[in-house]
Amino acid sequence: MFQKKDRFFILVQVIIWTIYSGVLFIPQIIIPELNFLGYKNWQLLLDYCFSICLLTFVSIVLKYFYDRHIKLDDFKFWEIIKMLFLIFSAAILYYAALMAYNYIVINYIYHNPEVFDHPSQSAKNQIIFVFAMGFLFFLWIVAYTIYTTTLQIKNNKMDRMQIENTLKDSQLNALKGQINPHFMFNSLNNIRGLILENPEKSREMITRLSEMLRYSLTKNEVTKIALDEEIEMVENFIEISKIQLEERLKFTSQIEKETLKLQIPPMIIQMLVENAVKHGIAKLKEGGHISLKTQLENSNLSILVANSGILTIEKDSTQLGIKNIEKRLHLIYGEKASFKLQEIENEVIAQIIIPIL
Repeated sequence: MFQKKDRFFILVQVIIWTIYSGVLFIPQIIIPELNFLGYKNWQLLLDYCFSICLLTFVSIVLKYFYDRHIKLDDFKFWEIIKMLFLIFSAAILYYAALMAYNYIVINYIYHNPEVFDHPSQSAKNQIIFVFAMGFLFFLWIVAYTIYTTTLQIKNNKMDRMQIENTLKDSQLNALKGQINPHFMFNSLNNIRGLILENPEKSREMITRLSEMLRYSLTKNEVTKIALDEEIEMVENFIEISKIQLEERLKFTSQIEKETLKLQIPPMIIQMLVENAVKHGIAKLKEGGHISLKTQLENSNLSILVANSGILTIEKDSTQLGIKNIEKRLHLIYGEKASFKLQEIENEVIAQIIIPIL
């Protein structure tokens, strides 16, 4: 069945074409002198109703093909050609349907075939009529284009606002995950233990921790960053986590050089790696392995994070990180991006596919 917006469109078309057809037919009913074909009032009313129905039908067909074949977000000269073809096709469709209707009703309902011999039905007037209808549908196309463009601008503005709000929420959640008292206490406590044992290593860890906090704060207002910046963030997180997990955490990465400068949403890989440590390696007594791999696949960037363990969803888990990733990808890239989380042979594998824009 028709959706709500489709029903609204049909209602608007009925109203518009009722007014338009009324301008043509109602004066003929009120002022007999204008009825030069000699139609009776009930015949004019029947033609009036048919005109409304036919014009509404042609508008629905026109909208159907317009929505599927005219691309306003990538408007080129070819789109103008397609619009002109739609206008011409709509005029021909209307004319053919109207001629078929006139032939049937005039011959078999009105029983007035002499109408076809009236001077107004000449070939010249028929051609003028087709061009007049073409101009009418041209105005329809212009009005509908203005409407769809305005609606698209409004939707894009709302999407941008959603992206900004979601980005701030996600960055806030990531920031909380990095600087909450538990994380800070463990990190600082572990670094403190290194100070006497390995002062150089402790200084390195303090630097990495400060870099993580700086990254979270400075990337608060951006929607995309270069992949190599995100990789640096991930490496800092891994090294700090290794202070506590020691040999239980093993990390490898395979980063294609061609992907380093590609733009991605900030903290999206860091969230995957953090989940892999928190819900995977940290729960394994013997520890495990995390691998990060990025590569180009056709016109897409593939990001894959795999960790030892099994895919489980804890009862108190809100899956906020996973939902956050899915929502941000959808808002920024629409259906062109994808996120998949699965378990294969005792490994949890998360994969993100992002289009290269």
